[in-house]
Amino acid sequence: MNTRAAARKAALELGLEADEYQRIEESLARPPNFTELAVFSAMWSEHCSYKSSRRLLSRLPTEGAQVICGPGENAGVVDIGDGQAAVFKMESHNHPSFIEPYHGAATGIGGVMRDIFTMGARPMANLNALRFGAPTHAKTRHLLGGVVSGLGDYGNCVGVPMLGGATGFDAGYDDNILVNAMCVGIAERDRIFYAKAGAPGNPVFYVGSKTGRDGIHGASMASASFEEESASKRPTVQVGDPFAEKLLLEACLELMSAEEDGAPCIVGIQDMGAAGLTSSAVEIAGKGGVGIRLNLDLVPCREPGMAAWEILLSESQERMLVILKPGSEARAREIFAKWQLDCIAIGAITDSGFLEIEQGGERQAHLPIPLLMQPPSGGGRASETTEPVASASPNPKPLPAPKQPIGEILLSMLNSPLLGSRRWIWEQYDSTVMGDTIRSPGAAAGVARIHGTRKALAIGVDVTPRYVAADPYEGAKQAVAASWRSMIAAGARPLAITNCLNFGNPKNAEVMAQFAAVIEGMRAACLALDYPVVSGNVSFYNETRGRGIPPTPSIGGIGLLDDLALLPQDGFTTPGDSIVLLGENRGHLAHSLYALTLDEQASEGAAPPPVDLEAEKRAGLFVLEQIRRRRIRAVASLAGGGLASGLARMCLRGGEGAVLTAQETNGPPPHAWLFGEDQARFLLACAPETAETLLRQAASAGIPATRIGTVGGNRLAWEAADLSLPLPDMRAACEAWLPRYMDPEK
Repeated sequence: MNTRAAARKAALELGLEADEYQRIEESLARPPNFTELAVFSAMWSEHCSYKSSRRLLSRLPTEGAQVICGPGENAGVVDIGDGQAAVFKMESHNHPSFIEPYHGAATGIGGVMRDIFTMGARPMANLNALRFGAPTHAKTRHLLGGVVSGLGDYGNCVGVPMLGGATGFDAGYDDNILVNAMCVGIAERDRIFYAKAGAPGNPVFYVGSKTGRDGIHGASMASASFEEESASKRPTVQVGDPFAEKLLLEACLELMSAEEDGAPCIVGIQDMGAAGLTSSAVEIAGKGGVGIRLNLDLVPCREPGMAAWEILLSESQERMLVILKPGSEARAREIFAKWQLDCIAIGAITDSGFLEIEQGGERQAHLPIPLLMQPPSGGGRASETTEPVASASPNPKPLPAPKQPIGEILLSMLNSPLLGSRRWIWEQYDSTVMGDTIRSPGAAAGVARIHGTRKALAIGVDVTPRYVAADPYEGAKQAVAASWRSMIAAGARPLAITNCLNFGNPKNAEVMAQFAAVIEGMRAACLALDYPVVSGNVSFYNETRGRGIPPTPSIGGIGLLDDLALLPQDGFTTPGDSIVLLGENRGHLAHSLYALTLDEQASEGAAPPPVDLEAEKRAGLFVLEQIRRRRIRAVASLAGGGLASGLARMCLRGGEGAVLTAQETNGPPPHAWLFGEDQARFLLACAPETAETLLRQAASAGIPATRIGTVGGNRLAWEAADLSLPLPDMRAACEAWLPRYMDPEK
């Protein structure tokens, strides 16, 4: 490629825009060759550069007393005391999982685990947030089965428990599912490793599995809409090997613990994730303001005759780029040989400021690293002038009382995609490996002991896409607040969040307006709740044939339990306990699950439930204090399905029924009281002698609280609403839908 016209044509074919190519040519003062264009196409892709979202993301609060490392590294890091830190991150693998669900999901969970142990942390838990199309869609069953198998097989083989997650179904994801994978690890605070190059002369080592042609152009594929048959994009989906990942994990952690002349052997380390060797080399040099020189003849390849651009852009899995302290080379080779992995010097850090690539004795690329790391911001996209969308109407349509008994409605919701148990999914995951799982999938937040201590982490994922679609600002506030409440309900002090912000095409002004509103909603909630963002991911172009997904900002939160003895139950276990509803119950039904059972259009034009962040904070801190004073035996945060869902969940989780005896004076009608989805609410169970103290202190704190019933019996009953559901019937309904859906012949 030696003509300007040929270079411009190749650039457009690689996904670069005309103005981007023009900037490249002007900056280089020459036409770039094909390898150089391939490097730019990867580094300037939406997936790698965040060019449409960087300005807006800078609005998010990322600091706090607990934060050790915020966004910008492989994962976020927070202090958990006693010289330890929690390292965590959420990543998307949406496009690959739609094209090839098994390998797409498997490599998604594999990639996010590498983000964690790259920083010196041993993974302790995985989670996921999954969104599939309508159950009636032709592909949903196939995609669900493949994704769950991929997540389970990979995580199970590596030996990291799947602690929880969330799975939803909606026609808005029919042609573009979401697979968001989260991982949490534990590191010593003074032994955290970053993507840094150090001084010129430091050797650059390639470690892990060999490079193949799988995953080439993966970052570019994830930065484009689906406009053609997905089968044609299968070569861009990586293929993972979980056994190689386990070996790489152990080898990296062993090398991280090794020293040479009193200093760590590793200067810096970077996972070869999106855009593979290209992004890892550019990022590790760019953060240090240095250059990097690589000889591709030295890269271990499993396929012969790979061109320079193929080696650079391959997203083959289970690989790392390691910068070593000079003199540590022999130790590194010894450790990786023990784990039967390649450990090969392929270059060095330089003082040139350039990415220098050689192959076959010839220069293949010579590019200024600052240029590679600074794409045109937004590329002319709507992000530069975006203002958040206006809020939806606060006046919801009144939803009528049901024509059928309330008990029948609740049973039908339990026996449906709305509230049906996801047990079929989580039973394919190993949730107890490593022996530290305290609360496994099925709860709002999983809980795992920090090994060898009495401390534990609560971990969960939250978002309600129907709220965000109706009002992106309020919906984003709710997603953060729901995560915060989930930590509180597990008795944990909320620490920080990660996120996966899943949206449609960023060239669409409406999409960017939604994105801007979501960022502002997250910002407001994170500031009010002292719940900073320490890591995350943006996934744009979740769109097929011009139809985007519902905006879905998945929130992954972690919280700290200082003592496992304070972990409350998440179900009714003790007959005679008083049941207390904490928080204001207005019976908000717009965009509720109850509304969905009536009519898909029942909430059209209405706002989701408003989020009062001060009320959230008051209620949450009050509950946390009562847990610490051991006044609460069981607690649940109320979410989709409202009080009815919370009561059913606590009955089924704990094995005891509940008899409701009262609702608030002048409260909403029974159907709204049970199914309304007002926020800042908890369902509590406590000893009868404690209830009066709890109610009195709630009143003093300005928090509405009502004793609504008593634990006991074998049914959920409320005489005033003619509700009487035996627990066996509720359990059978709740457990029936998903297994029947996945195997209709049973």
